[in-house]
Amino acid sequence: MIIDAHAHIMTSVRGETARGPTRSLPWGKVRWGEETIQLLPPFNERTAFPAEALLAQMDWAGVDRAALLQGPFYGEANAYVASAVARFSDRFVGAFAPDPLAPDAKGQFKQCVEEYGLRIVKFELTEPTGLTGLYPDLRIDAPEFEWIYEWAQREGLVITFDLGRIGSRAYQTEAVAVIAERFPGLTIVIAHLAQPPIGESQNAELNEKWRRQILLGRKPNIYFDLSALPAYSPDYDEYPYPPAQDYIRRATELIGAEKIMWGTDAPGLLTSGSYRQLLNYVRLHCDFLTEEDMAGVLGLNALRVYWRSGKAKR
Repeated sequence: MIIDAHAHIMTSVRGETARGPTRSLPWGKVRWGEETIQLLPPFNERTAFPAEALLAQMDWAGVDRAALLQGPFYGEANAYVASAVARFSDRFVGAFAPDPLAPDAKGQFKQCVEEYGLRIVKFELTEPTGLTGLYPDLRIDAPEFEWIYEWAQREGLVITFDLGRIGSRAYQTEAVAVIAERFPGLTIVIAHLAQPPIGESQNAELNEKWRRQILLGRKPNIYFDLSALPAYSPDYDEYPYPPAQDYIRRATELIGAEKIMWGTDAPGLLTSGSYRQLLNYVRLHCDFLTEEDMAGVLGLNALRVYWRSGKAKR
């Protein structure tokens, strides 16, 4: 079984970030504040990536399931993600992305869990696109988050963090350690393999900060996904992305392959490689993984984390 542990869907880009709003333009482009960026390859005139587009990519590459995450850059899509999970329940599990400081945060949380049946709580902390950009002093171990972790632990939800770049306000390694210890029954996933310094791989200080975050995976309730690694080089790396492979090897040596889940961060990563390439650089080229390790990384670990038993829906 192969599972994409980190993918996105949207009918259009309509987000809000510290840098300004994001809005779809034609042919894969997006307006981000005052800037225009190429978010997706120029597939067609309408810049969107609906559930059916992701399924087509998955079927082409032989991927069985995907976890549908969310983020402020794409815009809130709770109802749409829930409808995709309902329509394709054998393929998808879904996340919502609450703002813990919003006046109606508890009402939104209740609706997403009890009405929509979403099983993942996604917090994007990154400064350009996430919560620390909107709230510079925000700490994920602060009291305003307590009720979320208590609810998630009680209901068997998964908390997924995007902790941003090393050295940023979002890179709250110690806070995650506190949460994991305070809520031992809570499953936590850190996205993007803790954003390794692929473009500055000789920087000892950055590597040590990354290593400290990866070592959180030695805690029984913390996991990592591999999404977006090919995009972290300052210059475009050709497939099969050797620098990304090197950091996967380092992480495996530190915490074991059983704590790592393959993911793409599609559709945004489709400007770095095709969906099949984003799978095959791990499946065909990470030859330091044993057959058993590879099976876990490509799907069985995500099956255990995102489709586990208990109150979570199968």
